[in-house]
Amino acid sequence: MFSSMRARRFSNRLFIVLATLAFLLALIPLGSILYQTIAEGYTVLNRDFFTQISPPIGGSGGGILNAIEGSLVMVGIASLIGVPIGLFAGAYLSEYPGRIANNLRLVAEVLTGVPSIVTGIVVYVVVVSTLHRFSALAGGIALSFMMIPIVAISTHESLKMVPSSIKEGGLALGISRSKTLVYILVSTAKSGIITGIALSVARIMGETAPLLFTALGNQFLMTSVFDPAASMTVLIYEFGTAPYPSAHAFAWGAALILLLLVLGLNIIVRIASRLKPTVAL
Repeated sequence: MFSSMRARRFSNRLFIVLATLAFLLALIPLGSILYQTIAEGYTVLNRDFFTQISPPIGGSGGGILNAIEGSLVMVGIASLIGVPIGLFAGAYLSEYPGRIANNLRLVAEVLTGVPSIVTGIVVYVVVVSTLHRFSALAGGIALSFMMIPIVAISTHESLKMVPSSIKEGGLALGISRSKTLVYILVSTAKSGIITGIALSVARIMGETAPLLFTALGNQFLMTSVFDPAASMTVLIYEFGTAPYPSAHAFAWGAALILLLLVLGLNIIVRIASRLKPTVAL
């Protein structure tokens, strides 16, 4: 008996050590990325970097105001399109199971694995070729295609975790099925739904390929969503591949800002996921 207990304790400690080592090993690439980005990017951060438009590649001075504007506008367009559609799709998957829901879930799972460059090509053919111009609107539509399946699946999984007794209690009180879904189930699962939305936004903020085919880029500030739009990811790509040290430093600075934005969204996700669910009757 004592030998069995000793063996169990040894196995437990061994797996704790192995899990800790695996965790530390996983931190190495993340730590190296953070260190390199901060070390290279902070040198160009100043007031002009946030208040001026980007200079010609290889030029001096300037900032990333146009890229920040374009990224925020396109993410905003994608959210306006993708969040409502994703929420309704996720709610349908949860509350109306059946053949159609199963096929819809399969489509959503397939869409999450579609390469982003393919999404960009499709939107180029459908939107850019129709409008005969690159635009922030086309870029937002491309990003929304990537956002919808993530929001739909996360909403579905969050609603599935709500105890059936809560739903049955609402129906027993005479509340309609749609109001039970909106006022009770969604309210209870809101932390998971918010987490899914934040993760989808963090995902599309780092996309470059679809924007090359849709928004293209713009050295100046936009005056309309039908204008070509700059973005931080495309700016990083263009300046990072240029043969000028000053352009490389500029790209590192933009990469640092983008990294901080994504990290900030992930922190929001963590905080939202720890919120205690409440039921609104």
